[in-house]
Amino acid sequence: MTSWALWGTIVNTGAVLLGALLGLGIKALVGRATRATEGEELTASVQKPSRFASLPATVQGGLGLCVLLIGILGAVKVQNILVMILSVVLGAIVGELLDLDGLVNRLGRWIEHRMKGKGGNVAEGFVAATLLFCVGAMTVTGAMESGILHQHTTYYAKSMLDMVSAVIFATSLGVGVIFSAAAVFAVQGLLTLAAVLAAGAIPALITGEMIAVGSLLVIAIGTNLLGVTKLKVMNYIPAMFFPIALCPLYELLFVF
Repeated sequence: MTSWALWGTIVNTGAVLLGALLGLGIKALVGRATRATEGEELTASVQKPSRFASLPATVQGGLGLCVLLIGILGAVKVQNILVMILSVVLGAIVGELLDLDGLVNRLGRWIEHRMKGKGGNVAEGFVAATLLFCVGAMTVTGAMESGILHQHTTYYAKSMLDMVSAVIFATSLGVGVIFSAAAVFAVQGLLTLAAVLAAGAIPALITGEMIAVGSLLVIAIGTNLLGVTKLKVMNYIPAMFFPIALCPLYELLFVF
């Protein structure tokens, strides 16, 4: 079963659903507890466990360490370090000139603006969660890993991150977050199927370098989660595709 190209996407979709359901359950319990409060003393006792307020940040830090390890394990498999360096440099230049990070942020703001007043929190929760779960380096890297290698380590890590985020989003934004699972399945499924088709057309050496560069971007996501860096990882996405041109060029020039 884990050899299925779409298995990582299925796991990620299930994680989003589970997180959203847990979040809605927490929201219902909190609402019930709030309605049951009588008097200021009871209200204070309900609000007392403020020590749990830092729990999401603590969990995010732990997941950041895991993401960092996954990225390192993938990046060290690089065969030609010069290809990786050139890919990252050229990809960063292209991404910065195109301002991919800004483009994604503007798209998100535009969609949220258009959806306001059209379904209330349902639309808001769907849009916000979909943008978070479907846009990013892990989505692209995971699709390549699942489609080409039939390995799903990146999507497993992304599933944990998305599940925690879905709990938080559903608690605050409501039922719309559940519907973002369909978007996760559609976007990641299509990207994975595209990677399956590309696997037959692109030599294994090149795809290996592409995944290694993608794993380097996953490291950047890990350091961002830990608060060590504030890299605009979306601007580095083009780097993943430069090995397609650079690997044959190096082979032609006999530079290894």
